[in-house]
Amino acid sequence: MKLVVIEGIGKKDTIKKYLGSDYEVMATKGHIRDLPEKEFGVNLIKNFEPNYQIINDKKEIVQELKKKASEADSIYLATDPDREGEAISWHLAYILGLDPNSKIRVTFNEISKNAVTNGLQNPRSINKNLFDAQQARRVLDRIVGYKLSPIICKKIAPKLSAGRVQSAALKLVVDREREILNFKPEDYYVFPAVFYKNNEKENFKANLTKVDGKKLDCKNEDDANLIVEELNKGKYIVSSVKKSMGKTHPTPPYTTSTMQQDALNKLNFNLKKTTKLAQSLYEGVDIEGHGKTALVTYIRSDSVRIAPEAITMARNFILNNFGKEYLPAKENVYKTKSQAQDAHEAIRPINLDLTPSSLKGKIKSEGADDLLKLYEMIYNKFLACQMADSTYNSVVVEINNGKYTFKAIGKTPLFDGFTKVYANKNKKKKLVDETVEEEANDKIPALNENDEVFVLDKLDKVKKTTKPPSRFTEATLVKEMEEKGIGRPATYTPTITVLASRNYTEKDGKELKPTSLGMSVVDFLEKYFSNVINVKFTAQMESNLDKIAEEGIEWQSVIKDFYTDFAKELVAADKDSVKIKVEPKQTDQVCEKCGSPMVIRTGKFGEFLACSNYPTCKNVASLNKLKEVAKCPKCGKPVYERKSKKGAIYYGCSGYPECDFISWEIPLDEKCPKCNSYLTYKTIYGNIRKKCSNTSCDYTITIPKDKKE
Repeated sequence: MKLVVIEGIGKKDTIKKYLGSDYEVMATKGHIRDLPEKEFGVNLIKNFEPNYQIINDKKEIVQELKKKASEADSIYLATDPDREGEAISWHLAYILGLDPNSKIRVTFNEISKNAVTNGLQNPRSINKNLFDAQQARRVLDRIVGYKLSPIICKKIAPKLSAGRVQSAALKLVVDREREILNFKPEDYYVFPAVFYKNNEKENFKANLTKVDGKKLDCKNEDDANLIVEELNKGKYIVSSVKKSMGKTHPTPPYTTSTMQQDALNKLNFNLKKTTKLAQSLYEGVDIEGHGKTALVTYIRSDSVRIAPEAITMARNFILNNFGKEYLPAKENVYKTKSQAQDAHEAIRPINLDLTPSSLKGKIKSEGADDLLKLYEMIYNKFLACQMADSTYNSVVVEINNGKYTFKAIGKTPLFDGFTKVYANKNKKKKLVDETVEEEANDKIPALNENDEVFVLDKLDKVKKTTKPPSRFTEATLVKEMEEKGIGRPATYTPTITVLASRNYTEKDGKELKPTSLGMSVVDFLEKYFSNVINVKFTAQMESNLDKIAEEGIEWQSVIKDFYTDFAKELVAADKDSVKIKVEPKQTDQVCEKCGSPMVIRTGKFGEFLACSNYPTCKNVASLNKLKEVAKCPKCGKPVYERKSKKGAIYYGCSGYPECDFISWEIPLDEKCPKCNSYLTYKTIYGNIRKKCSNTSCDYTITIPKDKKE
């Protein structure tokens, strides 16, 4: 019997069907050995030696693995093809008494018959450099977490934590919020116009772009009025017509980061959901007629590199299904960013013959519809990246009226190219200019220099106001982290998740907003631990970890270089008597004793409700007393059952004061069939009465208690 040890239980059946009866497949379900859960576990004196222990809930798995290993003729360690997977294999080798230098390590970037078979036919030894890089990260994060967290708990509030990557990511969110708070909006004016050529019905849009040959910069209403007055007096004469043929090149295939960004923007999937769905597509889903089948390659990658055999597959598929005009003369090659590990190829479908349309209604795994949506997005992206450019005729027209210059842009499609794979291929695309907001015309009538054109309606000014930068969404924060070199594909989701779980950030719609607690943590860290929270320092540390993996530099030296200064900062911060006050969070709950608003404070045992009139009123209450009854129809946060000063029950959003939702009846995630407003419900004599929340709508329905769902 040959034993194959994998990491994720989800891909066990997929791999097993590709192997014969001679093979036994077992899954570790993640790490089996780690630093101790409730101890520091790193010997700072003995060259940062880690004290690894078998994880408590993995002891039964380890015993079963030892039993199977003792019965096996051959053992192959086929954990995930990344540093984490290499570390798990190293620990497995130690536990099972295997020589890590022997050929026991098997990797494959996709779970297909060819890839699995090829991996087993070409085993290698465990890569010590990859393990050391992961070991250095683990030890480094343990040092920061265990040494820094007690100090911020002492100086700010109990039960807080800090981390090397999470703190740098939190700083990005806080810095953006402060940029927004400090932003001073300014008014400016734009002058859009619709022109037509005499005796012709076709009209086209243009915008004022220059005054006296310089870029338009009008921020004063008097100046705007003067511009309108002068323009309405003069004539509009075509000063130049430039024609060209343009082309658009397809974008690269997906990395972890770009997949997560598009999943949020196009499918409205949050980070956690995307990660879970992508993992299922990689491990395998139940497909009618195929059984458990993996659909995409490994989903943790920062590379846009494509395997040669995958390029051949794509080019053959394009030629056979779209025609030779859609196939570029040479394959499209994309450049991976310099800071990327490039350990795996881009995320792509394994088999292009398994088209999204052919799988419709055939995926039997949980969340089939969402799995298919994500698969279709990955499939189309990969297919498009190897197709021909789309082309269009382009014309740029400048129109002068005295010292004023208008510009019109026209784009007429010639060949759809790679856009043929997308359903929205004919959607008009805008050419955005921050101040002019140019929009491409589908067509511009034939114009020549010195032609006179006319404004369709009287030209007027349009007042605009500059806007602050947007808050990060989960997707744009991942993009920012990737661009600045903070973390790696495997760490994006857990990092952003922990920020929310620690109450350092909260959601405002899709946007991430730092809490007052999160801002206080950043303030403290910036004062005492500028290196830990510094984005450039964090990126440099990631680069050092890469050097351990790629060049084999000693991992302990990287830790030592960091810890020398960090230890001094710990002492200085601990000695300082200054404490940072966290502002309490406002609620719409009323104090039962004095009628003042209740606020949420943080104490030794977590968050609790307290009267804002403290110390005059010392009323406190557990947050558990707030019963969640629904989700807010305005912002999606929990709606709690509340009690007014007079004892009446009402329902209010937990997002108060940012969200002011309040209702005397429980809101439902159900729309009114008449007006599409949300419904509310109330129990009356055991019956449920549903009615529309819109007071001008008379929809209501009563469900007898014997028919309640």
